[in-house]
Amino acid sequence: MSHDPVSWLVVEKGWEVVGRDGDKLGSVHEVIGDSGKDIFNGISVTPGLLRAARYVPAERVRTITEGRVELDLDARGFARMGEHGEVPPSAQIRPDTTDLR
Repeated sequence: MSHDPVSWLVVEKGWEVVGRDGDKLGSVHEVIGDSGKDIFNGISVTPGLLRAARYVPAERVRTITEGRVELDLDARGFARMGEHGEVPPSAQIRPDTTDLR
């Protein structure tokens, strides 16, 4: 697995999300942004089974490497993030990261 930074455009559902201290916070549920205009709004992170996804704005994302997204938050800061339903109204969900069941 490469440790070189990658674009938000390649982030996929299931990638590991870690805090600034390296502790795992959850996994990517959805990527929120407009790929056509290269506008990254943030990610929706699932902290675990049966727990609501949390919305993390793009400015809290420190680095993205293959298979991993590192936030500038620790576990306490992440716990204060709003649930996914609080995504900014201007955000568009990338269709290729949305589970269409």
